[in-house]
Amino acid sequence: MAAGPWVFSNLAKLNMFEGATGLLKNGSANYRLALLASTWTPAPTTDEVFATMSANEIAGGTGYTTGGAALTAVTLAQTAGVVKFTSAAQVWTATGGSIAAWRYMMIYYLGTLNGKVNPIVGYALGDSTPADVPATTVGNTLTVTMSESGILSAT
Repeated sequence: MAAGPWVFSNLAKLNMFEGATGLLKNGSANYRLALLASTWTPAPTTDEVFATMSANEIAGGTGYTTGGAALTAVTLAQTAGVVKFTSAAQVWTATGGSIAAWRYMMIYYLGTLNGKVNPIVGYALGDSTPADVPATTVGNTLTVTMSESGILSAT
């Protein structure tokens, strides 16, 4: 006789992500959004910590800060069985030069969780073509807005 599928209660789903050592600790201010150049090659089966891809981060000093920017309004919530992790948009203003062209955006946790230093949450293309997002020239803003479905959404 075959067993049926496991069913996880809505709050159990939330608890899996949120626990004291969970990657998506609710309300944490320790998440960073970093921008990576097209020189980086994603390796979804082995990418785990920011250090392995940080050499491909765009240069700081022109409105962008090396290491990325802290995400704000970080939330982890469960509604109707869907757990959603999201944040407010991130805005950089190019000053003293252009913010370099970039291809990938990476979210990681700044700190140590489960013995991993700066573990990544995930990454996305800035332009789904895929193509580089052009440089942001002096005085202009670069805004990265999270998807309506969040940074991560799990059912």
